[in-house]
Amino acid sequence: MINTTNDKNSRVWHGGVDEVHDVVVVGAGAAGLNAALLLGRARRKVVVIDAGEPRNAPASHMHGFLSRDGLPPATLLDLGRAEIARYGVQLLRGRVEQIDHGYYVRMAGGGVLKARRVLIATGLRDELPDIPGVRERWGRDVLHCPYCHAYEVRDQPLAVLGTHPGAVHQALLLRQWSDDVVFLPHTLELTAEDRAQLEARGLHLIEGEIKHLVVDDDRLRGIELVDGRVVPRTAAFLFPRFVPHDELLTRLGCDKDDGGWVVTDRTGRTNVTGVWAAGNVIDPRAQAVAAAGMGSTAAFAINTDLLDEEVDRAVEQHRHAAAAVR
Repeated sequence: MINTTNDKNSRVWHGGVDEVHDVVVVGAGAAGLNAALLLGRARRKVVVIDAGEPRNAPASHMHGFLSRDGLPPATLLDLGRAEIARYGVQLLRGRVEQIDHGYYVRMAGGGVLKARRVLIATGLRDELPDIPGVRERWGRDVLHCPYCHAYEVRDQPLAVLGTHPGAVHQALLLRQWSDDVVFLPHTLELTAEDRAQLEARGLHLIEGEIKHLVVDDDRLRGIELVDGRVVPRTAAFLFPRFVPHDELLTRLGCDKDDGGWVVTDRTGRTNVTGVWAAGNVIDPRAQAVAAAGMGSTAAFAINTDLLDEEVDRAVEQHRHAAAAVR
């Protein structure tokens, strides 16, 4: 890692960077845009860097967001981009390759931004199981979050695929939306307690490894097992493996918990001075509305941190000026 304050080469490399931004926000999802909105309204000089790869792009609609329920995810982002522009926030399309201590933000393909503080809101990716048909149907009739999508498939014949230990809880939860839910353990080994809970909730277990999804006329029709049986279903749920896009935070030296997630305080502040994180990059459970709230909380904290620095500097300058008069 380049030390921007002491390394001679880094000073040469950063030599063309004259403009200093109060905050650079990396990531333009709900967390990043909402943080930029508050910081822009606080009259801070803010740049948002958008790689253009939102996690919820496969979904046609988002739900559970007050006043935005049923809105296409892309529309929410369009509205957010328009709102931050009203407050002078700059939106830069591109990808950040590295952030050096001292808050030099290096872009892939060239270009460097200098910031006083950095907020990372780069989200996560859903790592899907290698079952033919899953990736193609993802976000359509192969789903993850019951709170996001189950109401739209309520009372339909549903399946839960046992591709992750979290699938058991997912299946127990889905019984709130349908009386016809089957659990396909696939390669997942169930405990006796798992089986007791699933049976008690009225879920039907169908053993056997999954071969592929059965799709007809661009709709899910069922799940075929390797032994040839086909389980007719109109929607399936699975629990993906969440992989945070936290490389920038990791390279900066941010601490992680035992589960491999970057640790922050309640405002999103990491252990690295001047670096905050918000949204799915630190919390896989955060829906869009929660991620937006995390961005808002981080923005308040960042602005306060900048204010404290500015007040300290002003007091010091005032004292020096007063001493000079004497």
